[in-house]
Order: sequence, then structure tokens, then C-alpha cells
Amino acid sequence: QVQLVESGGGAVQAGESLRLSCVISGRFKRIDAVGWYRQAPGDQSDQRDWVATTHMGGTSNSADSVKGRFTISRDDAKNTVYLQMDRLKPEDTGVYYCSAIIWVEGILGPKDYWGQGTQVSVSS
Repeated sequence: QVQLVESGGGAVQAGESLRLSCVISGRFKRIDAVGWYRQAPGDQSDQRDWVATTHMGGTSNSADSVKGRFTISRDDAKNTVYLQMDRLKPEDTGVYYCSAIIWVEGILGPKDYWGQGTQVSVSS
């Protein structure tokens, strides 16, 4: 059973920083990529906007709206991915979810796993 657990969210003022963590646990063979997504408050459609992704090969990319402010990084020894969020803005408010593409023993092909999310609130 693979689990993703996010932490590090909170309520901050605009301009401040937060660091989110996503810890991946369980039995798996390989993690291909890990990404962060945001669901805006009051969004009834369950749509999650992509924020940033880090790939197994070491490359990463991020949405234009967070470039220069957010940095995604990973600690492979701890199976943990971080999202450093600097110069936060009110429009960054939302629930942040971690998602990973993982190869699991006994399952053909990679599978997409999601965490439960962590709330980030930025006030002006």
C-alpha cells in the first residue's frame, strides 16, 4: 500500500514563506515523478491546478504563475518531495495536493497516487 502524506500548510501573510512536504511510504519499485497541485477555495468542480513537478531524472518544471517564487526539490533517501513557497500571494490560497507516479510490485505499469492535501491560506 502506497501512501502520500502532505504537511507544512498554514495561514500566513502575503510576502511570507511556507515549505510543504510530501512523504511517500509503502512498498514500491520506483517513483517516476512527483507533482504538486492546488485546488482553489470554493471550487466545486474538484479541479486541481498544476503547480510544479520533479522527475526521476532530476529535471523539474513549474507553472508560470509560481516561477521565481516556488521551488520543488526532493530527498530521495527520505522519499520526500518539498515545495518551498516564497513571496506568497493571496491567489496562492488553496489546498495543496501531492501526486506521484509510482511503479508498484505486481502491477503492470505505473499508477497515480494522491495525498489528502494540506491547506495554505495567504491573507493580504
